[in-house]
Amino acid sequence: MAIIIPEKYTVPLYLFHQGENSHAYELFGSHREVQDGKSGAIFRVWAPNAKTVSVVGDFDHWDRALHPMNKISDGGIWELFIPGIKQYDNYKYSVESPDGLIKLKADPYGYHMELRPNTATKFYDIEGFKWTDKKYLDELHAKNIYDSAANIYEVNIGSWRKDGENYLSYRQLADKLIPYVKDMGYTHVELMPIGEYPYDGSWGYQQIGYFAPTSRFGTPHDFMEFVDRCHAAGIGVIIDWVPAHFPKDAAGLYEFDGTSCYEYSDPLKREHKNWGTHIFDWGKPEVQSFLVSNANYWIEKYHVDGLRVDAVASMLYLDYDRQNGEWRPNAYGGHENLEAVAFLQKLNSALFREHQNIMMIAEESTAWPMVTKPADIGGLGFNFKWNMGWMNDMLRYMSMDPLSRPYNHNLVTFSFYYAFSENYILPISHDEVVYGKCSMLDKMGGPREFRFNSMRTFLGYMTAHPGKKLMFMGQEFAQYKEWNFQAQLDWEVLEFEPHRELHEYVKDLNRFYKENAPLWECDTSWEGFHWISSEDNANSVIAFRRIARNKDEIICVCNFQPVRHEIYEIGVPYYADYKEVFNSDDSKYGGTGVSNGTVTAKEEPMHGEQFRITLDLPPMAVLFFKIKNKRTPPSQLPAEEAIPETIQPEKAPAEAAVPVVLPLLNEERPVADIPESLTRSAKPAESVRSAEPADKALEAPVNKKSAEAPEESAKTANPAKKGDNPNKITAQKVGTGGNI
Repeated sequence: MAIIIPEKYTVPLYLFHQGENSHAYELFGSHREVQDGKSGAIFRVWAPNAKTVSVVGDFDHWDRALHPMNKISDGGIWELFIPGIKQYDNYKYSVESPDGLIKLKADPYGYHMELRPNTATKFYDIEGFKWTDKKYLDELHAKNIYDSAANIYEVNIGSWRKDGENYLSYRQLADKLIPYVKDMGYTHVELMPIGEYPYDGSWGYQQIGYFAPTSRFGTPHDFMEFVDRCHAAGIGVIIDWVPAHFPKDAAGLYEFDGTSCYEYSDPLKREHKNWGTHIFDWGKPEVQSFLVSNANYWIEKYHVDGLRVDAVASMLYLDYDRQNGEWRPNAYGGHENLEAVAFLQKLNSALFREHQNIMMIAEESTAWPMVTKPADIGGLGFNFKWNMGWMNDMLRYMSMDPLSRPYNHNLVTFSFYYAFSENYILPISHDEVVYGKCSMLDKMGGPREFRFNSMRTFLGYMTAHPGKKLMFMGQEFAQYKEWNFQAQLDWEVLEFEPHRELHEYVKDLNRFYKENAPLWECDTSWEGFHWISSEDNANSVIAFRRIARNKDEIICVCNFQPVRHEIYEIGVPYYADYKEVFNSDDSKYGGTGVSNGTVTAKEEPMHGEQFRITLDLPPMAVLFFKIKNKRTPPSQLPAEEAIPETIQPEKAPAEAAVPVVLPLLNEERPVADIPESLTRSAKPAESVRSAEPADKALEAPVNKKSAEAPEESAKTANPAKKGDNPNKITAQKVGTGGNI
């Protein structure tokens, strides 16, 4: 006999069974209610194949006979009002499966849970928290997140810091973490999953309480206060979210009603055997409503700024981590999971309809196209994606002996060529510093004493590269050990100078990033990036421009070799002064102290630009320059206004800087020899040297007119072009960024 659905449930239940209910948490779970003058709680659960369901808990001595639920729809919705339910009362659903087996299940929509190893849901009324972040949210809704700075600090709450042997609570975390993140210059925190999970070693990625912030650190209102205080400090909050799979814990979603309820029933699609988890059935409408509602719940009820969606690649491919014969092709014979694709498109479309400026971030490690393109044009609908290709290439490159880097230069440059195909975040996440992968410091190539230099260079390059940024906790001060979820970070290493110097460097670098729009304002377009030199593999040097919407720009130069180039030239776009505004080799960060101050452009073409500057390029360093005093070059001034160029001031003697020790490269590799005839001729216009004392520098002639070039110069690899000085050496030379 058909069940008559109460009128007030008609619309939400219809939407739920259509996979279109993004607020299912308002219907399901337990909620405070008054019936017939009695205060209590209403309980609702979806268990379509259960024979019977009861509510059991502290209030009825866990006796399933006392509170049997009523089935209110043919779709398997069960309901019961129980008077007298108090805040924090423990309860579960006693579910009788089709075969008569009784299972005790936590509430899939429960707002609070017991501390592990216990698994009961706690009744908790989440209403009533007084938010104070309206100003923050108004500003968030008004800004363009794509053209805004985003420098994310990834945190595992249980192991950032501890109170002796105990966890910090959400409130204690707010007291300590927020001032630290603000002082370090980060813009967001990203929390590893906080939905309730029974096994510490899963780090939160195997949840049984999708709507319950883990009770390890406090109550739901405590977590709300943490987010509210982050927003008061101007810090965004992102949480990791896991819609790909769930554990086979008895109290969780696993075979909830005795059948494949939340998971696939097909054995070739149901399980991640290597993870020991079951896979959500994304084609089932009720599962879609559950997951979309869960994502919306964290944004709506906890005001989080965005979700980092875990393991998207495992969702997209039917053969993910499976051998032949262990997976079933889709309807077209392919390995793409079309149900997962449709679900992700529905998820993102639903969330962006309700929340404009959230961050939906895909951890997607393959070349799946259009991940960050709108769903209505065939994209998955995310608005950011982790750039795993960049991460893998750069960690491989930085781990190399510098002698090998010239032969692997493409690892540094390749990511720039696809940098704008998606909206990327550059991640150095927890996955890179665990399970034998070693700490970031120990990933750097070369002797240990030089790894801090490499670390500074890598982080400077990461800051200059297009894309938002993410760094896992502990790497900002070069923790020696791998991350251990059972212990707090090794804060004691800050007693040692190299770690303190790196810590200060990261703080200054973060602030420099946040204060300079060219580094983040056009992260998603070629409009914000222009190559200067990408081909100097012999010296492992690259140079490029980052450009803001208002055309302000920063010149970035990266040297990935432990070799100083006292004279290194790059092309520049304007006749102007170029002021060095940040240098990873600053002595206060543990560098050699080589600096450039302000250099003035010369009217000599290079790298496709009309002008060039000469730099003293420190070993293993990243330099940033701002353009000052743009002006008309002398050659374009009327004759009566032209001012002859003068010799630039002599550089400080190399002896004034910290000596450069080169344990890996005893001498530099020449690329082209100077023709013998040139060594007998007048001094050339450019002297290209590397790691040579500055007091031996050759002076360039000033405004030399039509000097006769030696006959042999015509035989060089690159004949002089119009506008070049006729005495210059045109073959590629060590110490220059490519052909000059």
